[in-house]
Amino acid sequence: MFRFKFLKYSNARSVGRAIVIGVAVGLVASVFRLAIQDVLVLTKLAFLFFHQQPLWLLAWVAVTVPLALFLGRMAQKNPNIKGSGIPQVEGQLTGQFDEQWWPVLWRKFFGGILSIGPGLFLGREGPSIQVGATVGQGIVEGRGKKKLTAIERRVGIASGAAAGLSAAFNAPIASSMFVLEEVYHNFSPLVWLSVFISSISANFVSMQFFGLKPDLDLPHEMYFPVNQYGYLLLLGLFLGILGRLYQYVILRLGTWSRKVTWFKPAWYPVIPFLLVIPIAWWWPNTLGGGNGLIISLTNLPTSVSLFLWLFVLRFVFSMISYGSELPGGIFLPILTLGAVLGGLYCVILIHLGLIPARFLANYVIYAMAGYFACISKAPFTAILLITEMVGSLAHLMPLAVVAYLVVDVLGGAPVYTAMFESFIHRQPHQSLEGITQMTTTIYAGTALDGVLVKDYPWPPSCLILMVYRGEEEIVPHGDTRLQVGDTLVIQLTGASHLKSQQAIISGAHQVID
Repeated sequence: MFRFKFLKYSNARSVGRAIVIGVAVGLVASVFRLAIQDVLVLTKLAFLFFHQQPLWLLAWVAVTVPLALFLGRMAQKNPNIKGSGIPQVEGQLTGQFDEQWWPVLWRKFFGGILSIGPGLFLGREGPSIQVGATVGQGIVEGRGKKKLTAIERRVGIASGAAAGLSAAFNAPIASSMFVLEEVYHNFSPLVWLSVFISSISANFVSMQFFGLKPDLDLPHEMYFPVNQYGYLLLLGLFLGILGRLYQYVILRLGTWSRKVTWFKPAWYPVIPFLLVIPIAWWWPNTLGGGNGLIISLTNLPTSVSLFLWLFVLRFVFSMISYGSELPGGIFLPILTLGAVLGGLYCVILIHLGLIPARFLANYVIYAMAGYFACISKAPFTAILLITEMVGSLAHLMPLAVVAYLVVDVLGGAPVYTAMFESFIHRQPHQSLEGITQMTTTIYAGTALDGVLVKDYPWPPSCLILMVYRGEEEIVPHGDTRLQVGDTLVIQLTGASHLKSQQAIISGAHQVID
């Protein structure tokens, strides 16, 4: 009876904390999203004015170049705010990296607004995830680190991350799945419950700001003919190859840019801030992460050269924007590139007389899911995300799976995991010293699946503190048999934390042939 009451109290406390995190993150992420939208609107209005008074462009340059230098200096001095922030959150949740929440929160918040708002091809979704994670971290650490367990801290960070993405996209189910599938790799009931409740709470707050309308309200044909499935499979192959190209380029941007040794990294943002001027002058609808462009694709002329030009523009300038190392993500830019590729592919088929033009929106939707699936290697997230954003599930599964498999065959890795590996080896960060804790979940068919604790070759200086099996908390001993879905809380000591963590994660996640 006492045990039952304790579990009920523990669940109630977890649910209450998840709601608090969701509401807090919903407020912060919604203000973040709203501020970026407002700055982008002001940017477009400014360039409409510049068409009438071109000399005012000099004043724009005089303001934006110092702003770019300021943001570049801030990013180089505080590397934890660079880029999307998703790799840093993944590192925290796997126990390979840590950061203080408040310095990252305020710098990422204001740096993201000033970087994304002026029209650079950067997304708000990754920064929203990191901002949400820091808010969640701050809330759980508010009760005092001495009273805080390692798994509570990580669940707080994961809940905040999912809530941030939910507020950015109004997609709570996909946001929960993304954090669990791509970032945390942990599907235990304890984690899933907290993450989902925080996402729902954040989405409720976000709806007060942005309403119930889907983020990408794209009218499309509800029924897709079975005789066109062959074209979908070819599109999947097409997206898989171009998705691998995207991974290859974006993971090497840092290496390539630093070969120009005379151009300091703090100066990198000046390039995209200057290049955004001709883009805003001639193609203002392409500015930002790409929401507006995606919605307008079905209203454009069915011109192959136009869609090809849009892809080249979005691909090249999104790489330049992200290569500046400013606080901004690739989440929405990836979806935008996928949408443009879907439009390009469909326009080619239209010109060949193979399909009617009314299916253009369908191909845009399917390609968004496929392109994101193959780059992130998170197909279930892609399917759920597009479903929530546009309100259609039809035919996404075969396309997403095909694109995923093509990238897998070509040697692609989950892009955010690869980014974290690059980040952790290149950037200075708060190292984990002395005693640290990690959590990991056991997957089916791995070395830890079904093994007795005493029979597994654990790394030196490793102690299993707790095993979470559903709602049950097990204090392990040598004869405890581990099962699929168990979440292990492990304490590590000594200097070789990273190597020990990688060995344990491999035993829990890597399927034995």
